[in-house]
Amino acid sequence: MSRIGKKPIPMPAGVKYTVSKDGNTVLVEGPKGKVTAMLPGGITLVQKDGNLIAERENDKQAAFHGLARALVSNAVVGVTTGWTKELDIVGIGYRAELKGKNTVVFTLGFSHQIEFPLPTGIEVAVDPKQTHLTISGIDRQKVGQVAADMRSLRKPDPYKNKGVRYTGERLKKKVGKTGAK
Repeated sequence: MSRIGKKPIPMPAGVKYTVSKDGNTVLVEGPKGKVTAMLPGGITLVQKDGNLIAERENDKQAAFHGLARALVSNAVVGVTTGWTKELDIVGIGYRAELKGKNTVVFTLGFSHQIEFPLPTGIEVAVDPKQTHLTISGIDRQKVGQVAADMRSLRKPDPYKNKGVRYTGERLKKKVGKTGAK
């Protein structure tokens, strides 16, 4: 039996959920907005004493039991507190700045600046030094994808440790060429 699937999802006050008629999606509404989560076939949601429990019909859905619970739980956390990812930009002259509300302009050592348009529902805050970004939103998958796309603009270099990286990401520095004799 799935250990994650058995865990109850706490439902804070002010959070409502509705399952679609075909039973494939769940709409979770809360103080920060609305998020839809996928619900695999054979998985049902039951509310018991303030908690939401994912139940499966039989053991054929065992592989999706924990997934369904995690997706609904991420939606509930997203509409109550939201999700954030933080990026650090390391390198001389490397920086990011906001252009309007929905575009981030990166200067990453290329001959041109990179304009990164933000999808709807995602907000980015840039610190005054322009080397630290905070990406926030209510959809966990979208926040993680935007952070991964920004990191892929200039991945961390293992030789010089320059580039865009997640805050707290540890890099293994490689040794460069040895002196030829």
